[in-house]
Amino acid sequence: MTAMSFLDRVGLAGVPRVADGTYSGEQKQTQDAFGFKWAKRDTYESPAMKDACRTWLFERYCGGDPAQLDAWLAGGRKVILDAGCGAGFSALLLFAERLRDHDFIGVDISEAAAVARQRFAEAEIPGEFFQASFLDLPITDGSLDVVFSEGVLHHTDSTERSLIHLARKLKVGGRFLFYVYVKKAVVRELTDDHVRDALRPMSDEAAWEALMPLTKLGIALGELGATIDVPEDIPYLGIKQGKLDLQRFFYWNVCKLYYRPDFTLDEMNHVNFDWFRPLNCHRHTVEEIRAYCERGDLELERLDVQEAGITVVARRR
Repeated sequence: MTAMSFLDRVGLAGVPRVADGTYSGEQKQTQDAFGFKWAKRDTYESPAMKDACRTWLFERYCGGDPAQLDAWLAGGRKVILDAGCGAGFSALLLFAERLRDHDFIGVDISEAAAVARQRFAEAEIPGEFFQASFLDLPITDGSLDVVFSEGVLHHTDSTERSLIHLARKLKVGGRFLFYVYVKKAVVRELTDDHVRDALRPMSDEAAWEALMPLTKLGIALGELGATIDVPEDIPYLGIKQGKLDLQRFFYWNVCKLYYRPDFTLDEMNHVNFDWFRPLNCHRHTVEEIRAYCERGDLELERLDVQEAGITVVARRR
């Protein structure tokens, strides 16, 4: 089946590859932030970052078993939409060589769509790419086999609206794989929003540099190797009982100060920028996501809840 035939079937044949949309101020700022971030390829292309992210993707979506993904893609050629593909980073890590046997569409609101096109070409993986909001693309309802949206729905004006919109594009029995942020501890939520608001008037380059001291603090805490033992739960602060590395205690309960000893300073700053810079950055409860899936006529197959976020595999009823 040719590329043109599958694009025609999903309603994208002849659609311009770059579309100008009218977006809210928050969405436009988020668009620019991700275009800036994904253009900095040296901050996410290292083997260490790719290996860590690949492992985490398979853990959350497949319980660490790649055969689960193969089972979902079995039964003939599938049409896969990566809704908010960025630089194609997560799709290439999760689906990888499997994409040669399927039809892949990447759409991103930012200029990162061009980076994704380039990275797929370098990997010699076929794909079709559009720079637009996935809410604006004229994709035919009921035409997709898989929708993949890794860490994107919460960066739109409405997670619920985006989720339901994409769910309609799935065939009955088609799968929706997505990840959204979960609400964090009380002080962490307040601090994160404070930092995000402080960065608001800055350019992306200035915001990147402004986050460096915060990133370096995370490194200093991580290199301490100290632990703290919280004697009891503190439910009104969202703090849980138990022994925790001091950096991780700060990370989950006070402020996102990302640290991994095998990442470079720029790679850690990349992770912090990804979190703090976008103005559209919604966090959700499990109950909210269950309700959104129900309204989207999705049946949950897998619900992986971690301190960072909620990963869902669901089928269209």
